[in-house]
Amino acid sequence: MPTDHADHADHAEQAHDAQQVARPRPLRAGERRTTMRIPTAYTPSPPTGVGTDDYRCFLLDPQLAQDAWLTGTDIRPGNPDVVHHVILFRVDGSLTRAAERKDAESAEAGWTCFGGMGLEGEFANLDDAPWLGAWAPGGRETVTRSGYGVPLDRGDRIVMQVHYSLLIRDEGDLSDRSATRLRWMPRSRSDLEEVHTVLLPAPVELPCRPEHSSGPLCSHDASVVDVKARFGERVGQTANLLHLLCGTDVAATDTTTCTRPVTRPMTVLGVAGHMHLLGRTLTIESNVGADDERELLDIPLWNFDDQAARPIRPVHLDAGDTLTVTCHHEQALRDLLPAFQGTEEKYVVWGEGSADEMCLGIVQAVFDQ
Repeated sequence: MPTDHADHADHAEQAHDAQQVARPRPLRAGERRTTMRIPTAYTPSPPTGVGTDDYRCFLLDPQLAQDAWLTGTDIRPGNPDVVHHVILFRVDGSLTRAAERKDAESAEAGWTCFGGMGLEGEFANLDDAPWLGAWAPGGRETVTRSGYGVPLDRGDRIVMQVHYSLLIRDEGDLSDRSATRLRWMPRSRSDLEEVHTVLLPAPVELPCRPEHSSGPLCSHDASVVDVKARFGERVGQTANLLHLLCGTDVAATDTTTCTRPVTRPMTVLGVAGHMHLLGRTLTIESNVGADDERELLDIPLWNFDDQAARPIRPVHLDAGDTLTVTCHHEQALRDLLPAFQGTEEKYVVWGEGSADEMCLGIVQAVFDQ
């Protein structure tokens, strides 16, 4: 959702800054708070028995007695050592039964959900994703600009998807009970403008460096097989399906891009980007090559620990305009990062794991009426 939004060498300053991030922002007129957390502690492990990642979805009930506008989220990872990201999805009445059935299938809290909520009947709409909020390292409480919100109906449930990464971990307690505080107001009291989330994924085709190219996973095909083994056939196909979405060819490159048309008129209020550990730069641009080309987001030096959404001066786009996300990744970073110590270099494609990569632009916008 659109937000009103350095390193500190001194430890005291870091501690003070952490306290400031943890302190919730004051409620505005008419707003209320609801806190939800994972019902019981969950200890992650790779569900396929392969790899170092676990995606778990937890069904939460905000217990709203009336229709509401969601005006902010404050997601708190319970165990930051293993929580890679958190996404909150809206589950409307049509999916509630499917979510309840899925939740009942396991004796543990939640269910495995690589690539989305993992629900029968779920429809992935990149141009209007059912996101309510998200957290990634560096994230903090998000609050919509005054006059904006996301509708949440009475009876709607929320799925909290947590990506647990076991790539780097101590041998201590891995259990987690992540939580979120919702900021909301009764819909009857206000007439807000609805905020939507548009997702801009691009394929990743990062080749092994020449001196490492003899490795068993140093080809596109071998890497896709490996992704499927860890996350399943459906999710593993994403690496190839993104080429169909973007109209691109499978070709090794350290810079990837995807341009998609705007399907309906909108005003962009905020942007964010997402990559993993081999990311170096990320941009989101509108109408590249045209007279009205604009740069909506420029991250010249990717910092995995600073993925907060960024508000921008509103930009209006018409249907037929374009949005382009571009990412640059570097294999050389694996020589510098402890997460890759002792791992073999591989051809990197789009994958759900922390040792895989993504190139994702996130646009928060209001559609024209």
